[in-house]
Amino acid sequence: MNLLKHLYPAVAMTIVLTVLTGILYPYAVTGLAYVLFKDKAQGSLIVRDGKVVGSRLIGQPFTGAGYFHSRPSAAGSGYDGTASAGTNLGPTSKKLIEQMVKPAAEQRRAENPNSRVPIDLVTASASGLDPHITPASAEFQVPRISRERKISEDELRQLVRKHTEGRQLGILGEAGVNVLELNLELDQMRPVTFGFGKE
Repeated sequence: MNLLKHLYPAVAMTIVLTVLTGILYPYAVTGLAYVLFKDKAQGSLIVRDGKVVGSRLIGQPFTGAGYFHSRPSAAGSGYDGTASAGTNLGPTSKKLIEQMVKPAAEQRRAENPNSRVPIDLVTASASGLDPHITPASAEFQVPRISRERKISEDELRQLVRKHTEGRQLGILGEAGVNVLELNLELDQMRPVTFGFGKE
């Protein structure tokens, strides 16, 4: 009898807390998010011509010579949201240095043989999903895009400055350029004959 006296409140409390914290609270928070921050709650998706072309929060690869390229991704087969991960190799890692040599050489060959390649163009971010590159990385790609699109380098630099986001709250992180948003405006300025992000 004593056991039932203690068992009933324990089971009742477990059920009540499960309903409150496992069902009501998540639904309430999700509902509020959809009402107050609809765009963010739906993944900050970018829609063009009725089609979703990406998210402001998740990077994607761009391979076309007329586009700004994103930084490499170590998430799954690349920018896989279900396999978010970095390389986990430190700055003194011999393996990391070996992995950067070939991409850096390719970047120099494609862009400018005499220039230094910004580090974020040859290394993955911690999440592997970073949609931003540094302003230096965007600037590094300006001459190639200028040649491909027949747009002046000054116009492209203005476009990069326009899309450069400062530090969060003025102190957190570093300045960055959202590659997807930059490329979308680039397509509006001077469309190319090939598909979005493709050769």
